[in-house]
Parts: sequence; C-alpha cells; structure tokens
Amino acid sequence: MAQAVTAAIPLQAPTPPRMLDELSGRIGQLAPAAINQIEELSGQMHKVAPNALDDYVRDFWQRSVLFLDILRERGNQRERMLARGASSVLIYDSELVMRGDELPHPVNYSLLRVIPPEGVEIDNRKRPVFVIDPRAGQGPGIGGFKHTSEIGDAFKAGHPVYFAGFSASPAEGQRVEDVARAYTVFLNKIAELHPEALGKPFVFGNCQAGWHAMMAACMRPDVVGPMVIAGAPLSYWAGVRGKNAMRYLAGWYGGTWLDRMMSDIGNGIFDAAWLVANFDNLNPANTLWTKQYQVWSNPDQEKERYLQFERWWGDFVLLRGEEMQWMVDNLFVGNKLSTSQLVTSDGVRLDIREIKTPIVCFCSQGDNITPPQQALDWILDNYESVEEIQEHGQRIFYTIDPKVGHLAIFVGTKVAAKDHAEFINNMELIEEMPPGLYEIVITEKQGSEAQTPEFDFSIEERGLDDIRALGCNSLEDEREFAAVARVSELNNALYRTFLQPWVKMLSGPQVAHAAIDLNPLRVGYSAFSDKNPAMRGVATLADDVRNKRSPATGDNPFLTMQQQFSKAMIDALNAARDFRDDLVERTFHAAYGSPLVQAACGISQDDGPPRPRPGLLPSILAAAEAEKRRLRGRIGEGGALEAAARVLVYVGKAQRRLDKSTFDALRKLLLAHPEVSSSAFKTAVREQWAILALDEGAAIKALEQLLPEDATARRALRELIQTTAASLDLKPEGQRRLKEVLRLLN
Repeated sequence: MAQAVTAAIPLQAPTPPRMLDELSGRIGQLAPAAINQIEELSGQMHKVAPNALDDYVRDFWQRSVLFLDILRERGNQRERMLARGASSVLIYDSELVMRGDELPHPVNYSLLRVIPPEGVEIDNRKRPVFVIDPRAGQGPGIGGFKHTSEIGDAFKAGHPVYFAGFSASPAEGQRVEDVARAYTVFLNKIAELHPEALGKPFVFGNCQAGWHAMMAACMRPDVVGPMVIAGAPLSYWAGVRGKNAMRYLAGWYGGTWLDRMMSDIGNGIFDAAWLVANFDNLNPANTLWTKQYQVWSNPDQEKERYLQFERWWGDFVLLRGEEMQWMVDNLFVGNKLSTSQLVTSDGVRLDIREIKTPIVCFCSQGDNITPPQQALDWILDNYESVEEIQEHGQRIFYTIDPKVGHLAIFVGTKVAAKDHAEFINNMELIEEMPPGLYEIVITEKQGSEAQTPEFDFSIEERGLDDIRALGCNSLEDEREFAAVARVSELNNALYRTFLQPWVKMLSGPQVAHAAIDLNPLRVGYSAFSDKNPAMRGVATLADDVRNKRSPATGDNPFLTMQQQFSKAMIDALNAARDFRDDLVERTFHAAYGSPLVQAACGISQDDGPPRPRPGLLPSILAAAEAEKRRLRGRIGEGGALEAAARVLVYVGKAQRRLDKSTFDALRKLLLAHPEVSSSAFKTAVREQWAILALDEGAAIKALEQLLPEDATARRALRELIQTTAASLDLKPEGQRRLKEVLRLLN
C-alpha cells in the first residue's frame, strides 16, 4: 500500500549542492560511453547494405501502428469492464456464498466459492483456503489470474478454495473495521460449510488485505486459521536510511490533509487510481519507458501478456473518504496498528499479540513498497525477547525473498510455484510448531530429475537480533516520524476549519464525476480507446500492417542503436529517481530532525520512544504463569503417544531446524495412534515441545514415567521411534540424543 497524494508542497529548503554534483557526475559518466557507442555504431552502418535503414524505418512505423492498436484494445478492454460495474481477473469460475452488502455494517465485499477446474479432486477433510486480494487501487482476482497462483496451488493440493471479491464502489458509510469484521463473518461461514475439515481456514492476505486479515484475527482469533501475510506494511515507519524514500512522503506533504481534500473533491469518494500513481512513481524508468518500450519493440510477442496484466492494472476502484483517511492517519502516518493503539467503534482493542494462530510474514528485499522492515518490525514494536513471544503463545514465521518486487510476491508464477505452494503443502507442520519466532527457508533441490522444480522446506529458530540485523529505526528516526504525525494532526485541523467548508461547497456529484474521469491515469486509458474519434481508424490500419508485416532482422544496426538508446533512457530516469529520493530523504531529516520542530510538536529530546511498546498486562502474565505451572505438572504425565512425541521433539531440537522429514516422522506417530484425532495429536505435540522448552532436563528425566510397563509394548515403541528417527538425517548431537533415550527403552 501507499499513501495517496496528488500534489506536492515541498518544504522551502535549499538544494544541497553535493546532490547536484553527484547527479552531474553520474550523467558525466554515462554521456561519454553513450557517445562512443553511437560513434561506433555509425561507423558500422557505413559498412552495411544500403537497405538496412529502409528495413528499420518500415519496421519502426509498423511497430508503432501495432503498439497504438494495442493501446486502443487496452482502452476498449477497460471500457467494457467499466460497463459491467464489477469485474475480476480471476480465471476460475465461482459462485456467490454470502453478500457483504447485506451484513449489519454493509461492505462492498462478497464471499465466493471458487469452483475447481475439471479434473481437480477436492478433499473436504482438508482445511479450506481463503484468499483475500488487496483493494489498494485495482479490482479483485489477482491471487488467481494464473493457473500457477495461490488459488491454483491450493487446488493442486486438493483444498476447497474461497475468495473475497469486491466491487468497484464502496458501500455507503463503509469503514475499514467493517471490512475486517466482514472477513470474520466470511471465515465463520466457511467453517460452517466444512465441519469435517481438520482445521480452521488457511488465510492468504495480500498487501493491504494483509493488515485487514490481521485486524480480523485480532477481533475474532477463534475463527482464523494460519495466515500468510504477503507484502503487508504492518509497521509503516520502519526502514533503513538510504532506501525506500516513499515512507517520507507524508512529511513532505505536511501530513494527510491532501487525502482529505481529494475525498472532499470527490464528494466523499477517494479515487484509488491515485494509489496506483504512487506505485508508478516509485519506478519512473519502468512507468515512463520500459513498460511501453517492451511492447512497442516487440508488439507481436508482447501483446497478450501486456493486455492480460493491464486488465487488472487499469481496473481502478474507489474508496470511501473515511476509509482512506483512517488508513493514512492510523496505519501510515500514525503507525498505530503495530503497538496496539487502535480501538474499534465498539471498544475492541486491536492487539496483534492476541493472535494465537500461526502468522507467516512473506516479504522481499526487492520490494520497494513493503520492504522487509515494514513487514517485520511490528515484532520489534511488540516484543523485547523471544521469551515474551512464547509467553503470549504466539507462533511467528517469516520468509524473505532476495529479489522479487512487490507484485510478484503474490502474483509471480515462480513465487507461487515455490513459496505459496510450499506454504500450502506444509500448513499442518506450520500449525504444529510451538510458540516462538522462526524463519521459513525454501530452497530448490539440487540434482532433481523432475520436470518442474522441487523444493526443500525447513523451519529454523530465530531471535529478535535476526530481525534487527535487517535494519530498523533508531530512536531519532522514531521521533522524526512522531513529529510528522503531530504536524499532520495540526494541518488536518487547519484544513477542516478553514478550507474544507469551501471545498465541499464547490464540490458536488458533477465535480466529483469529472475529477474521477479526468484522473491522468484514467485518461491514459480512455484517450486511446474508441471513445476517441481519432482512434477509430487505427484498427483498420493495424490490420493492413499485420498483413504486410516485415520486421527488421536481428542484425540490423539500427535495432542495436535503438536498444542502446533505450538503455540510456533507463539510466537517465534511474538517475533522476535516485536524485529525487535522496532529496526527499535529506529534506525530511533536515526538517523533522530539528530539535526546534520536534519541540514545537511537543516531542522532547529527553523523552523515551514516542510509541512505547505495549506492556504485558497482569492478566497475560498470570496466564503465562498458570500455563507454566500446568506444564510442570504434566512433565510426568502421559502415555506412549506423549513419550514418543517428546523423544522425537527432543531429538529434532538438536537439528536447530525442522523440515519435511520431521513432519513425516510426527505423522507416523499419528498413524500409529488412529484413536487420536488430528487436533488432539497437534495439541499433544505442541505440549511436549513446550515442556521441553520449559525444562528439558526434567522432561527427559521423567520420560521413564511415560513409558509402558509391558516389555512388548516398550519394544514396539522403541522400534517406532527408531524407524521414524531414521528419516531425520541426524547430526552428531541428534544421534547422541537418540541413543540416550533408546537406552531408557531397553
């Protein structure tokens, strides 16, 4: 997600000369190389056949006509989507289960059951998968617009699949908390439809839908199963200096008053196309050049891919002004979700620490919208140690991709085939893990002869220092962002008092409609559609070009020059982006890092963190102590199942990592005890894990009390443990532990 803005009112700060020198130096480095390449190419062109230029010119104008026709089809595609009122890029058929606009607090969301394609068998005993797409600018369906996707992977594994679809326009009076509450109703309905499922629904929350899902889990922890939160900025202030300047924009614009003004111009509606514009601005080289150049340079091959993506990218939706303002005030500028400062209208405090279902945070180093710090630093905001996480009974996992971008986290085919498929295939292992902090490591198997890549899935224990090592805010950074929040409150008050009445008086349905239609991104589609009379002859011209298409050969020197020019354009736009981002960050720190500005905002240099970490409630401490007493009382209690589980966990802990072999070993235990339900088995395994974490020495010393007295039964248990442990590929410490417990069984 990004904070929507439409205009900039920069601070009056002098331009740092060093930045101009850096930009000039970079241009100076690029220019001579480009000139040398052009001169070299010019020399080569004198040696080629005279018709090389003719071939290139013919190819150039043919590609230009075909590209113009692709833009026309893109515009017409969007006009057809607008005519339907509600659209989705979901490639699977679906059926309506529940309408959100019929809930006590109506929302523009609906619960859909995704119909499996022909040939796919669904096992209704497997927990349902619930996919929630972001409503952050575009329409729904991106989580299932390819066969290799979150939805496709769930079908491949045999799970029932449900989807949260939404229409383009919000319901009257719709609030963010209403959307989160609607998810809880949907999840409860899914559970009712699958009473035989072995677990609560598995939830995918993508981007904005990620913190929506987290809010829902805070409201109703009892209805939410394991969650994958993909690319969701749960702690928006977090980051490292020199990267991701987007988090500083609110400081440049003086807070969130511009969002309120745009909602007022829209007669209470905020055009989410402005959010898409913010995404585009992060990478101007791609937005202004690369994205179009790839299609123009190869329209014959790129057309279908481009139109498929643009069907979603150009499907702009609307937000209620109240929704947008709540998001920017509380999540982006206020950063209140990660420290339990949010309270719903009915008095429910949204405390992430109350979520007891496993939370899997999926992020990427290549994500410039939700970098790892924004996705993970909510853990640092809430906890001082892993022991605190364990006391709260939370299971927190994270996985970090080294390079993919924001959209690829939840729409990339390779990401879906690797990460999302492994999350789904190992959801039971994830749920069996005891409280703690873990990293999920997914690596491609080497030497596999399978046609499709195969992956190794492991879970490794981590500490808070591993999160800090990724980079986090200093106390000075926190004070600067707190100053922005205070300035935002002041400017919003000034706007509401002196400017808002005039804006509302001048606005109305006609002005709002015009503001939406004239949004630059929307115009970029409509201007090239058949609505524009000048485009109506393009189709005929394009048909003629296709019949006479004669592309230039790959060795044409003018094509090489074209590619070099494209690279120079990309380098220049990247240099401009870097200069802009550096200027934004330097100005932000210069303004909001000033002790005078902070003092004017009521922030003292002698105070502690402006957002104190949520304290441990006496009730939580009492519950943690009661659980410890219960576990100590259970050290010597149990039977063969508990004994075998304790042994395998004890041996497996020596590996410092858990993988599929550990899960398979535990599954063998379950098969050996068919009288035990799956949920009871998971509870027993987690309990033995907790007992070993509490007092490992006492747990192993008391193991003898759990073993059967009958020699035959003890021998059978010994053989079961040996067989299952053999699949763990034990390290020396694991082998030592196994021998230790086997001696007890003799």
